Amino acid sequence: MTSSFNIHDAAGYEQLMGRWSRKLALQFIDFAGLADGEKVLDVGCGTGSLTFTLGRNAALGAIDAIDYSPIFVEEAIRRNADPRIRIRQADACALPFEDGAFDRALALLVLHFVPEAGKAVAEMRRVVRSGGVVAAAVWDHFGGMPGMRMMVDTVAGLGEAGRQLRSRYCFQPMMQPGEMKRTFVEQGLVDVTETELMIRMDYQSFDDYWAPIAAGEGPLGKHVAMLDAAERARTDAAVRDAYEAGRPDGPRSFVSVAWACRAIAP
Repeated sequence: MTSSFNIHDAAGYEQLMGRWSRKLALQFIDFAGLADGEKVLDVGCGTGSLTFTLGRNAALGAIDAIDYSPIFVEEAIRRNADPRIRIRQADACALPFEDGAFDRALALLVLHFVPEAGKAVAEMRRVVRSGGVVAAAVWDHFGGMPGMRMMVDTVAGLGEAGRQLRSRYCFQPMMQPGEMKRTFVEQGLVDVTETELMIRMDYQSFDDYWAPIAAGEGPLGKHVAMLDAAERARTDAAVRDAYEAGRPDGPRSFVSVAWACRAIAP
């Protein structure tokens, strides 16, 4: 298995992360760059946040997208109406494409869920032509996502299982300063550029924030799903208190920062 992301339902993922991935995709594409007629690969496409944003560029020649999750692949295929876009299930660490098949290989918010992230970067380099671009972005869970840290810190304060969750969540692959850049260099990529991308996650209410987690989506949802009834009620109440922060329930806005790297295949 090459993904540690927990997914049950495509709609739940959209509420948890898909809507924010689409916002980040616009900045990521500006950073990664595009040129007319190019063939682009989206590694870890999810429900298609980056794939379909790329598809809005009518000048691209072809877009291939892969994901490990059959749930994601089925949903992305269902949504696709662009003949240039081809979507399939595949392993990021064993891409089913020939060497040098693409002008660019992009990975948005996926490498931190790949246990062998270096191998995935090596595969992206392999399938990109000489002079082509490899680019990726991952959330900065430890220092750049106060909205999610609020949740995991609250859960960590409730017991040892929560503390273990926080440790895993904050230190997934590629998330530390310079880590992804070093990996790109180690895999033989050149002219590596690292930057930060920022969006805001705007929630309408506590339910808008908490519902996909409560339904078991993502790594935090997996933790919640394993709680007994009493622990679950305690967790729900504690996270609600953190969200509301002594004010009535309603809209809240959180800054969210991602690390991004772009490099050239030699």
